[in-house]
This record gives sequence, C-alpha cells and structure tokens, in this order.
Amino acid sequence: MKQTDYTIAALGSHSALQILKGAKDEGFRTLVICLKNKDKPYRMFKVADEVRVVNSYQELTKLDKTILIPHASLISYLGVKAVEKLKLKYFGNRKILNWEADRVKSRQWLARAKLKQPKIFEKAEAIDRPVIVKFFGAGGGKDYFIACSAVDFKAKIGRNKPRPHLIQEYIIGVPVYAHYFYSNLNQKLEIMSFDKRYETNVDGLGRISGKDQAALKNLESSYLVCGNLPLVVRESLLPEYLDIGERTVTASQAIVKGGLWGPFCLETMITDKGEIYVFEISARIVAGTNLYINGSPYTQLSYNEPMSTGRRIAREIKIAIETNQLGKILC
Repeated sequence: MKQTDYTIAALGSHSALQILKGAKDEGFRTLVICLKNKDKPYRMFKVADEVRVVNSYQELTKLDKTILIPHASLISYLGVKAVEKLKLKYFGNRKILNWEADRVKSRQWLARAKLKQPKIFEKAEAIDRPVIVKFFGAGGGKDYFIACSAVDFKAKIGRNKPRPHLIQEYIIGVPVYAHYFYSNLNQKLEIMSFDKRYETNVDGLGRISGKDQAALKNLESSYLVCGNLPLVVRESLLPEYLDIGERTVTASQAIVKGGLWGPFCLETMITDKGEIYVFEISARIVAGTNLYINGSPYTQLSYNEPMSTGRRIAREIKIAIETNQLGKILC
C-alpha cells in the first residue's frame, strides 16, 4: 500500500494540533475526532482534512485505513483496557500502557533501568518528610497534593474521591521534562526537546509572600497543568539525559515484548547537587512538545528542516510505508 492509502488521526485534545500539522507536513491525509463543541480550534487552524464530531469516542472502532496517534487524552477518556482493545491501527506499543498507567509498575520499570527515584511510602504513618500524593492515570496532575506528616495526609486525602494513589517523597529542585523519540526502524534514540510545566495553583502561590499565604484560609496547593514553558538544559547534562533515556528503552524491552518505541517523556527533577531524579514516565507524546511545532534547538541540530515530535511520528510512519516495515511500528 502507498502513503496516500493512509490517514493519520488524533483525538481533538492535548497535542492533536501538533500531530496533525506534522502529518500534513509529511504528506498524509489527516483526521481529527472531536466531541461536540470541541471542534472549533481544528476548523480554525485547518490542520485536519476532516473534522469528525462524535457523540462518544467508542466510535473510534469504525475507522478504517486510519492510523491513530495516542496522547494522554486518549488514555484519560477511554482508559488503558479500552485502548488495548481498539480494533484499529495504533502507533506505538499498546502493551506498554499498563506499565505507564500503574504507578507501582512504572516504578518497577524505572528501577530495572537503574534510574534514581524518590522514596515511596507504603503507609501514611511512615511519612517523615514532605511528600507529594499522586493519583493513578493520565490526569494532568489533577488533585495532587503536598503533605508533611501522617496527620496532614489523612486530613487532605479525605477531600478526594477514593482511588489508587502513590505517596512519593517530595524532591526539592528544578522540574525538567525530557522529550525523547525512539525509532523501532533504526534502533536509535533522539532527544527532541525539554520543557517545564506551568501548574495551577502551585505556580500562582509563588506570587504571594509567605506572610500573606499564612493569612489566607483554606489555601491549598494543586498541580493541574495549564501550560508549558520552553527549557534548554545545561549542555553538560545531555550525556546523562541520553543515558537515562537509553536505559529506559532497554528496560522496556525486558518487561514487554517489543518494548517502548515512538515518543516518550521522562519527568525529572534536578537537585542542587546536580542529581537527576526520575519520578514518572509518559510512554507517548506529551503536551510539552507543543512548544516546538517548528522544532526545538535540539531538532535543529539533527534536522535541516522544522521537526516537531508530531512530524517525527509522521516521518517514522512514512519511512515504514516506503520500506514495508509498518508491522514494526503499529500495534
């Protein structure tokens, strides 16, 4: 089959604008699937050849000759099990999703890669330092909270809907989100870009003095991501970021048949000692890459043309079609 026989599709959310533009830049027909009243941006920016409005994302099962590019909203709306059962062409390895979504399993994955991770507290009674409480799933930091003791934890956890969560040591440092792409066609890892998240209301609290914060009642920190900021790391840190990315891919090949391929992100913290802690992994494109639709400083070094992560995905699919290797990148 030829490239013109395929359509690249994404749900109308998260990083769809970037994915669809990248696909069009590579010569693909594009499709965006939106819920009602969510289609206006895709009609405005004209990155989709077809805008399909649906009542439910379950209608994805009706797509034919279409390659779906996953992002966090797909996982969030449908859930891991539903995505695993979708009967359509999917870029990436669906088998890895369960290891990403389950925070216990994702720590096992990162431990196998021998990455430095924050301490986990199995019981609230063991809390002896500041911790951040994270809920399972791709929720963009929704409902995360800081606790400083068992008493503090129990007071705050009760305000949330009961669901699986992780009590993780709070590492003080600079949060850095490293964006990678691993090619299953040439077995090479690329650093695509870096970003820092802009979160509400924890970033807003930084504008209020400690004295005023103390005077405000019922003021709580939260970590809902509302945007992303560009970042370039010190060049001396690049060798270590390449190393931890390569070890992550190698470890994935030991836990799941085929391992991890395509875009992924390691969510890290750099301490004042220069140590890099890895506290989470996203096994697909992340919204921080939306900063670099025309490429990042790193892709400018690797390519002689604008190369976003979305376009890099489309380029991989294009090469696979031309070389009859689609089976290596679709699952």
